[in-house]
Amino acid sequence: MRSTHVVGRRLTVTAAAFALSSGLAVAATTTEPPYPIKIARATGTIIVDGDLSDAAWKDAAPIDKWWETNPGDNIEPKVKSVGRMAYDDKYLYVGLEFDDPDPKKIRAPYADRDNVDSTTDYGGIILDTAHDKKSAILFLANPRGIQYDSINSDATGSEDNAPDWFWDSAAKINDHGWTLEIRIPFSSLRYPKTDPQTWGMMLYRNYPRDRRYQIFSTRLPKDANCFICNEQPLEGLSGLPPGGNWVIAPFGVAHQDGSPSGDLGSALSTPAPKYDAGMDVKWTPNASNTVDAAINPDFSQVETDTAQITANERFALFYPEKRPFFLERTDLLLTPVQAVYTRTITDPLWGLRATGQSGHTSYTALVTHDDGGGSVIIPGPNGSDIAPQDYESTVAIGRVRQDFGQSFISGLLTDREVQGGGYNRVLGPDFQWRPTKSDTMTGQVLFSDTLTPDVICPSPPCVPKQSHAAELLFQHATKYWDAFANYRDYGNEFRADVGFVPQVGFRELYTEGGYTRWPTKGFVSRQRFFIQADNVEDRSRDVIQRFVAVGTGIDGLANSFLRFWVDDGDIRAIDSLTGESKVLPRRRFLYTVQASPWNWLTRISVDGDYGQNVDFERARPGHGGTVNFNATVRPSDHIQLDILASQRWLDVENAGATSRLFTAEVQRLRGVYTFNSRSFLRLIGQRTATRRDLDLYGPVPSLPAKDEEIDVSALFAYKLNWQSVLFFGYQEQHAYSPSTTDVEVAGRSLFLKVSYAFQR
Repeated sequence: MRSTHVVGRRLTVTAAAFALSSGLAVAATTTEPPYPIKIARATGTIIVDGDLSDAAWKDAAPIDKWWETNPGDNIEPKVKSVGRMAYDDKYLYVGLEFDDPDPKKIRAPYADRDNVDSTTDYGGIILDTAHDKKSAILFLANPRGIQYDSINSDATGSEDNAPDWFWDSAAKINDHGWTLEIRIPFSSLRYPKTDPQTWGMMLYRNYPRDRRYQIFSTRLPKDANCFICNEQPLEGLSGLPPGGNWVIAPFGVAHQDGSPSGDLGSALSTPAPKYDAGMDVKWTPNASNTVDAAINPDFSQVETDTAQITANERFALFYPEKRPFFLERTDLLLTPVQAVYTRTITDPLWGLRATGQSGHTSYTALVTHDDGGGSVIIPGPNGSDIAPQDYESTVAIGRVRQDFGQSFISGLLTDREVQGGGYNRVLGPDFQWRPTKSDTMTGQVLFSDTLTPDVICPSPPCVPKQSHAAELLFQHATKYWDAFANYRDYGNEFRADVGFVPQVGFRELYTEGGYTRWPTKGFVSRQRFFIQADNVEDRSRDVIQRFVAVGTGIDGLANSFLRFWVDDGDIRAIDSLTGESKVLPRRRFLYTVQASPWNWLTRISVDGDYGQNVDFERARPGHGGTVNFNATVRPSDHIQLDILASQRWLDVENAGATSRLFTAEVQRLRGVYTFNSRSFLRLIGQRTATRRDLDLYGPVPSLPAKDEEIDVSALFAYKLNWQSVLFFGYQEQHAYSPSTTDVEVAGRSLFLKVSYAFQR
């Protein structure tokens, strides 16, 4: 499943308008209301084994009216799909029959949980238990029963597969297609205290062949900008359990880390193993509210973040959150200003959180004690710095949202109180207004009050500083025309130390418009032409960046997507030696080409840019580019190889000749052998390297002539469910040593984790 949400600077209309080709985010309500689905109690026992021969399934009413929504415009699907639903005192059941004219072409690889992407067959149900038509949970599985779950939100325009739920699935491939059974405990769901219940739902099938066909049990017209709003009413649920469930998940971790006893190249020092333990607790006092508690929570990562090229970057890079404690209703933590980024909470000793909904009001609130570590972003108008977060603090986050139909108003509070002095407090409202089904207006205003801790504050001591941040977004979408505008205003002293705000002290106006055509024959099934314009100025109205771009994007055969555009503009750079500020031209050609042609080559993509660019270290013009290559190869249904190779380079003029200033690159090979839906073995090799010509930089002692790191890791995993796991891993790091002019061992570690979720 390919996610459609964009985290970082903004979700632009580019991402939103192209989401039909990459996910589920863009659709609209139709003038004809979706027909309701009636559900009844199961008339007998349903065994979840992928076989729909249980007598109770025969008594359940078939749902056989489906629509192809992509690439077709709500037309009759090319393949038949039938769904059935039932429930009992504990579970909601979904049974699906997917016919296929050529079952040999079913794309059904074994994979880890959530590794079910748009290049493979899958199906399932999308559930909005609050029936607010704003957010819903996706419960999907492929023909091997491999699960994918996520939360999709119209309010944020995003889909997040980091949260997980307890549920069961089983599937079978047969001589005329495949079948899928899903069982969802009511204890995993949050719903209002009413009887009978009315939920929102959609049944969904992904069918990738010559193109990616998306098939739903409801229409998704292409004339607006919401998805969940098209859900069907699910009627007939009564006598559901009132809540009172809990999950207790204790864990134990053992690890042994080795590091050089002296400089790189010296013998490794390996101290005795370290042991740790803790516990996560989830309690649902009723079916609408949840309390999460964590004692010494385990936030260890079992897979290193994919490396990103950092050479010639001005701002800090974003990495997604993966830790369980923060993942209840993640949509409530997303706002236009990214004031909440929970990875800034690096080493919690304990945590407590409450999340829930009462009527049309949703809320989440958490508090935790952070022992520190990691880094804090120091933002500016032209770049961001990183300072060590070597201090303890108490962090609190709260948001309340009041819904009014498809619109809402909300308030956000974040607070980091530093032990020994220092704080960052952020407070303000946000809203979303949908005056029509084609138009959305979203905005937020935040005020910050910051006292930088003495440990990172320059002399003389820091004093409290107040500032603001504001964003206003407008989006309009019809089947053929779309428009987007985003105004941003960030004060010089605005800080969000619990968020990800790497740039402040600027005003920006970004606009984009597009026209889409929908061919019904030939290679192209959809083509969008667009124009973009961006203007960013500092508080003195001096240019930081401006450009105009034109281009086109295409959905085509072989599940392909192509996008080509040219941007022409200017960008400011500041010489790190002289402090001189310059506005330099930048004209680039940018491209994306990706396809999913065969079962064994399920993804191949190339993207990048080429043309005029800027050396941000010495504020001078240059010429260069970036190339990113990705491929997913599956030699068999049990083996997956992910290949990544990226390179960035920049040439500058020197004494009348063109010389290479730097070359930066990343290579990564990730191989996984999946034994079954519960266990796998994963091997990763990753190399990052940067080579610089220091003679072209001048006396910049902070820049080495060469950087190189090599990481290798192995992991065996067994997952009974997402919180009952066994991990055993090994990792080794290597780094370039200037003294030996070679790559030396920089560290080794062994890792063991065992956790088990007790449920009631």
